[in-house]
Amino acid sequence: MFNAAAVLVDKQVHLLYRAMGNDRISRLGYAVSADGYTINERLPEPVLTPSSAEEKEGCEDPRVTLIDDKLYVAYTAFGDYARDKVFQIALTSISTNDFLSKKWCWQDKSLPFPGIRNKNALLFPKKINNQYVMFHRLDPDICIAKSSDLQNWQGLRFVMGPRLDSWDSLKVGTTGPPMELNEGWLFLYHGVNFEKTYCLGVALLNKNNVEEVIYRCKEPILKPETAYERFGDVRNVVYSCGFVALDDKILVYYGGADSVLGVATYDLAELLPKK
Repeated sequence: MFNAAAVLVDKQVHLLYRAMGNDRISRLGYAVSADGYTINERLPEPVLTPSSAEEKEGCEDPRVTLIDDKLYVAYTAFGDYARDKVFQIALTSISTNDFLSKKWCWQDKSLPFPGIRNKNALLFPKKINNQYVMFHRLDPDICIAKSSDLQNWQGLRFVMGPRLDSWDSLKVGTTGPPMELNEGWLFLYHGVNFEKTYCLGVALLNKNNVEEVIYRCKEPILKPETAYERFGDVRNVVYSCGFVALDDKILVYYGGADSVLGVATYDLAELLPKK
């Protein structure tokens, strides 16, 4: 189990994590923590499972966004992997009341870009200029799309790409939904180099124009160092799908080597550009 979305609701950290059984098909599990570190409850059965041909091989790497009274889940839907390796973005939602009551009444799933190989989708936690905003990855770049109804997506544009001779030289992708600050949108992302090492970095986006990156770290904020980050199902990976602000700390949940779930803690000042 690894790669968990994280969302703070009702003063608790709720995790939707990716889990694989012996069949190697990914499903989403649920756990909750009061302090962000100790798991108070973990359900024995998955809460979201493949339900169509488009996700026959699994539901992977969720990102959860709270907007008004709904939780929106963006994830990667894997089709017939053995045949054509089709993967694409999928979206679903659930009311906050149902989520907290553990009534897994998911709304109809949708495919924002049907048939387009795509991953790493997230929704911003509020509308910007009266539109929903999505970040997603069209290899090797992070791109943006906008929608007025969460069904029809337009305005596909490049936001951020790899950098030569850097820790993120091969490709980049999202983590969890950005966090709005006075300085701009705090955006954590993952980067991959040509040795296929996954690290985490931080960027700051213009508050009114999220396509504009106003700061991007030179060095990663987290890289594979421990044994559980370096050795596992996929070596040398720290990969995040969500982070929360709790008690003046930023808690970043991440998968280690596609095998375990960890959390890294930061002071907000550590993540912002130095003045």
